Amino acid sequence: MKYIFELPRVSLPVKDREQQFPVNRVFCVGRNYAEHAKEMGADPDREAPFFFSKPASAVFVPQGEVPYPPRTGDLHHEAELVVALHRGGHSLTVAAARDCVFGYSVGIDFTRRDLQAEAKKQGRPWDTAKGFDASGPMSELVAVEDCGWLDRGAITLSLNGEQKQQGDLSDMIWKVEEIIAELSTYYTLQAGDIIFTGTPAGVGAVNRGDVVDAAIAGAGQLTFRMV
Repeated sequence: MKYIFELPRVSLPVKDREQQFPVNRVFCVGRNYAEHAKEMGADPDREAPFFFSKPASAVFVPQGEVPYPPRTGDLHHEAELVVALHRGGHSLTVAAARDCVFGYSVGIDFTRRDLQAEAKKQGRPWDTAKGFDASGPMSELVAVEDCGWLDRGAITLSLNGEQKQQGDLSDMIWKVEEIIAELSTYYTLQAGDIIFTGTPAGVGAVNRGDVVDAAIAGAGQLTFRMV
């Protein structure tokens, strides 16, 4: 007997357009803001960026609510600029990397911090800490041709109306095009890949019932309640 499986493709809406952006792979950059590196106990010097992944199924645009995940008592918010690629390549130059960007979104890299801490202690992978269901909520995409190149602008996150994270895209240790170029030395990047580009200082716990409001100048806003 022959089995044929058709898996659903994750896609993101694009602001003011009818098209959907199909998501391929999800890459994330760790400790890309100096103050966040410090609060995590790391050296903020400009060392080479390091990467980890989330499954595409972690990404979605919430309709007002995001589910609190199981197996954690310490879920943390990390507001990030997300870039979406409409073309890729291998060992890209910085200039070529810049041309790969289709658009931007406001994203949250949710982290089961207790599981991450235990994984670090044991020298184990972070998959269960970073790659769980609904761990990457995002706002709709804004095309570069509609908002321009974003290399500066406020990035903030508030929790129940109280500001927790505040920074500027210009504070990124590695800029967007540098991240893409470096990542392309490890992978042949493809259309549909998205990259979470790191979070500013102020990460902290989120609980059920909390209202999360993240915003990035030029990229939009993402607001939801944890349920």
